[in-house]
Amino acid sequence: MADPAWNPYDRNCPTRELLDRIGDRWTVLVIGTLRGGPRRFSEIARAVDGISQKMLTQTLRALERDGMVTRTMYPEIPPRVEYALTDLGISLCDPLTSLEQWATTHMAAVFDARRRAEGA
Repeated sequence: MADPAWNPYDRNCPTRELLDRIGDRWTVLVIGTLRGGPRRFSEIARAVDGISQKMLTQTLRALERDGMVTRTMYPEIPPRVEYALTDLGISLCDPLTSLEQWATTHMAAVFDARRRAEGA
């Protein structure tokens, strides 16, 4: 149940920053990629077409800072690092999956609306 102390409609509430994080396209795609289990950086980069190394690094760091992703470094040569969802990150999968499904289901309608708005 939501804590009434947090009000995203209040401009000073930190929930706005969290909504920005989870509403970011790279966050949605990285969480979706990690939904299948732990992945190495290069695996995530290949799965999320178009993300730059810099953006992937920033996104993973932010998700780790917010407690949604763990970073595990294995003492091997060459070093191996894996990223995985925490319980908090896993709890975000269902809502994000719903958003992904909504987007893919309604994209044609959105394109139609855009064409009408542009007068085409």
